Amino acid sequence: MADRRTLRPAIGIDLGTTYSCVGVWQHDRVEIVANDQGNRTTPSCVAFAETQRFVGDAAKNQVTMNPINSIFDSKRLIGRRFSDPLVQSDINLWPFKVIEGSNDQPMIKVAYKGERRIFSAVEISSMKMRQATMDAGHIAGLKVMRILNEPTAAAIAYGIDKLGSSIRKRNVLIFDLGGGTADVSLLTIGGSEFKVKAVAGDTHLGGEDFDNRMVNHCVEVFKKKYKKDISGNAKAMRRLRTECERAKRVLSSALDTTIAVDALYEGIDFSSNITCSKFSELNMDFFKKSVKLVEKCLADAKLDKRSVHDVVLTGGSSRIPKVQQLLQEFFDGMELKRNLNPDEAVAYGASVQAAIMAGTGNERVQDIVLVDVIPLSFGVETDDGIMSLVIPRNTTSPTKMRRNYTTVKDNQTSILFAVYEGERTRAKDNYWLGEFRLSGIPAAPRGKITVVVSFDIDTNGILKVSAQESTTGVSQKITVTNDKARLPREEINRMIKDAENFKVEDEKYKKKAKAKGALEDYDYDLKSIVNDKEIRPTLS
Repeated sequence: MADRRTLRPAIGIDLGTTYSCVGVWQHDRVEIVANDQGNRTTPSCVAFAETQRFVGDAAKNQVTMNPINSIFDSKRLIGRRFSDPLVQSDINLWPFKVIEGSNDQPMIKVAYKGERRIFSAVEISSMKMRQATMDAGHIAGLKVMRILNEPTAAAIAYGIDKLGSSIRKRNVLIFDLGGGTADVSLLTIGGSEFKVKAVAGDTHLGGEDFDNRMVNHCVEVFKKKYKKDISGNAKAMRRLRTECERAKRVLSSALDTTIAVDALYEGIDFSSNITCSKFSELNMDFFKKSVKLVEKCLADAKLDKRSVHDVVLTGGSSRIPKVQQLLQEFFDGMELKRNLNPDEAVAYGASVQAAIMAGTGNERVQDIVLVDVIPLSFGVETDDGIMSLVIPRNTTSPTKMRRNYTTVKDNQTSILFAVYEGERTRAKDNYWLGEFRLSGIPAAPRGKITVVVSFDIDTNGILKVSAQESTTGVSQKITVTNDKARLPREEINRMIKDAENFKVEDEKYKKKAKAKGALEDYDYDLKSIVNDKEIRPTLS
């Protein structure tokens, strides 16, 4: 057995819509890793300029000067078509360009080094998202060991201090309201076991939506007061959004604040007071929607709200007072658990799980057993176009399930199995994951043949599907990762090379800028010497 002190550390990453966070297990505890600016969270933002790329804080800091080439909220395009009303609504608020690609696919258009670049946001399901995330990690030079649901990671962060406790099992509800998504998980925590009972979520509900409402409100205030519409000016809208985001944070601890932007549009200064109650009024439908997710999660778990022992808040938007009030009212006045840092909880829990899997954790965490669930159902399309479930949502993962199928025509010798993920009745309304054909079935009257279809999901949510005819044993199987989600090896290698090239270019630019700065310093010092009254006579 390897000495855990000599093993390479494993990290936990929270890839958020608006901010990301990284943690590592060191010295028998989790340490959140600060970025190059000293910040413990990093904006999920990338910008393209004439000479270089900017990432994180650097990208966000220049967004008002370069709004059309600064990309943020890109996770909100994942899993959606260009024609989706939610995408169209977001496009009206984003300064960067989103265009329609093939098959109704949203594409992001930017300019970099004088050239037009277009990036795709492929239609992606829960399973495909996991595979795409693993691909992204590989491109970044990381070995992805496991992908956790965000509330599950937060639950580990909450429960780690209670490990080995003699307290009986507790039903813990994790309410995760972030910048772009809302997730709710119900877990049973007891001893060293974390068992997920049910999950519910909305991939388009979070702090960005609250910001949008405030921005729209301010646009209307400006229009009413000055008879001018600023919605078409990208720089003005970006500056206003930045100020609205600041105001939202202030309203988490204050009754009111002022949204003020100097020379917002055509030299006009903008200033407007907004109260906490007005902010709540603008977003009440969103707030109530987040509580509805709690109801759905409890219903799926078949658990009454009175059986919940702890309600844990995580995600930056969970700080909003009205959200907390609605939750507390729903749980009949129960005190909400606010002892986790909402911005760091997911990365914290992911870091603990990483330490367990890497073997670098201490005895306290190595005994943790995590039992997660599948967030969406898996099944196949039947002859009538119906989605036939093989693995229902909220089934414990990893798992393997079987279901029998038969022929629909006399003397049918093959069956096409199309695999889907989702909750809609019609198969085509769900996410198509892949398909395969089982051939060599013996000719027989319809309904007389039995084909056993097996679905096998691993801890990362990656699905393997197989089908076997019972009398002959003929079989076929696939690993459903889909070419649209699982990048070809050549494409992965190309992207790794591109990433390396970007790094080289970025380093070259930094060195060039540093050399230029040194030259300017030298020039300044030389001029200072020449102009020095005491030294000048000695030079003549």
